[in-house]
Amino acid sequence: MSLLKLAWHSLWARRGTALLSLLTIALSVALLLGVENLRTQAKSSFASTISGTDLIVGARSGPTQLLLYSVFRIGNATNNISWDSYQEIAGQSSVKWSIPISLGDSHRGYRVMGTTNSFFEHYQYANKQPLEFAQGQQLNDTFEVVLGAEVARKLGYKLGDKIVVAHGIAAVSFVNHDQFPFEVSGILKPTGTPVDRTVITSLAGIEAIHLPPQAQPFTEAQLTPSSITAMMLGTQSRLQIFNLQRQINQYKNEALLAILPGVALQELWGILSIAESALLAVSICVVITGLMSMLSTLMVSLKERRREMAILRSVGAKPRHIFGLLLIEALLLSALGALLGLASMYLILGAAKPILLNQFGFYLVLNWPTVEQCYLLLAVVVVGFLAGVLPAWRAYRYSLSDGMSIKI
Repeated sequence: MSLLKLAWHSLWARRGTALLSLLTIALSVALLLGVENLRTQAKSSFASTISGTDLIVGARSGPTQLLLYSVFRIGNATNNISWDSYQEIAGQSSVKWSIPISLGDSHRGYRVMGTTNSFFEHYQYANKQPLEFAQGQQLNDTFEVVLGAEVARKLGYKLGDKIVVAHGIAAVSFVNHDQFPFEVSGILKPTGTPVDRTVITSLAGIEAIHLPPQAQPFTEAQLTPSSITAMMLGTQSRLQIFNLQRQINQYKNEALLAILPGVALQELWGILSIAESALLAVSICVVITGLMSMLSTLMVSLKERRREMAILRSVGAKPRHIFGLLLIEALLLSALGALLGLASMYLILGAAKPILLNQFGFYLVLNWPTVEQCYLLLAVVVVGFLAGVLPAWRAYRYSLSDGMSIKI
């Protein structure tokens, strides 16, 4: 009988303790791979939120803060940009297109963003993927809105429905602009970005809801904003980006900040890297704990198996065979645990996928294991195999007479 078959039968004979070790390793591996999978996809998702935008401009604060509130709708601006400054910057010869952004209102917990149709024409995500409409069209009237995919799906809106915008960004607001309801003119296709969780309307619409109803009909001057929250810019040539950035950062009329989205994203991940490393370290510690559990199981079982070892020696097994048997058992437990952990990770993430999408707008893709994940699995198997050296060495040192002397 081969050592592999003998090791399998030996584990099957002790399937209770072997199963506990196997489950411990599997759960720890599932945690490690799950954390690595979520970390990698979250980073990729953040990076794909905005594409093709050369500069983001806002009131002078910090690059990360500007990125968070203008792109991810997290936090608030410290100040606004005057409309005159926006027009002057957008009118420069090096600027190919511009997208004004006005934030500060919400609808049932979702951010409302005032902008122009330039947003639908020039905003891109992922690998320069443009926004596409699932239904309807872009804004053609002051009191129209375009809904992100998640807003329409979770709130059950369809074309032609009326919605009311509330002041502030809280989920519950006590100041609703009931006098000026908006009509849904379009619904965007899912993007897996914060756009899915955004209610988009015109700058004129944002201005109108803050005017008294008796001021109707509104004049063009009344619907022209005095300030906006931020702007996105595309340049005529990538060679002009840094020159334009320097001009905006040195703008004399007001304190402004222009950032490169990619650089700001790297800064954001630099801030999060400590927590990211800590979480990965905890996962590795859990895996080590699982492998230590397997080691302790093999060590404790040696006393119960001394007669088994003695019988194997008496039928011709050499010390190296006993040594190899224990190593193969450790290899089987760690390899099967790693594979079971991989399968468990897919089951857990598959079950969590709709929750992550509905609650956090995070679209999780279940792909085949990456090269890094394969290396992690291999590392678990190798460390588990090496952990079997100690009990194998102890078994190697047991003598035939020592095994036979145990009283039963």
